[in-house]
Amino acid sequence: MRREEDFFPDQELVLVYIAKRLREAKSIEELFDQAGLDYLVEPDRYRGGVLFVRELIGAFFYLTEADAPRGRELLTSSGVKPYEPETID
Repeated sequence: MRREEDFFPDQELVLVYIAKRLREAKSIEELFDQAGLDYLVEPDRYRGGVLFVRELIGAFFYLTEADAPRGRELLTSSGVKPYEPETID
């Protein structure tokens, strides 16, 4: 269920997905709602584009650390690639 930030006062939240379109965000909300997951969604900026890189706004989906593996599995099984942070070697 979609929650506000104050619902997670002492819990670490993990970014699991960035939706670039409203329709995409609504389908992720529906997926998490049906699974009974508590999540936070906030608008934020991301960089997109190949030739012309620009700043865009998307819906950032966060889960608790405990729920993040389950959320990523749900996304993957639905054919959606979860967000994976870039690592610097």
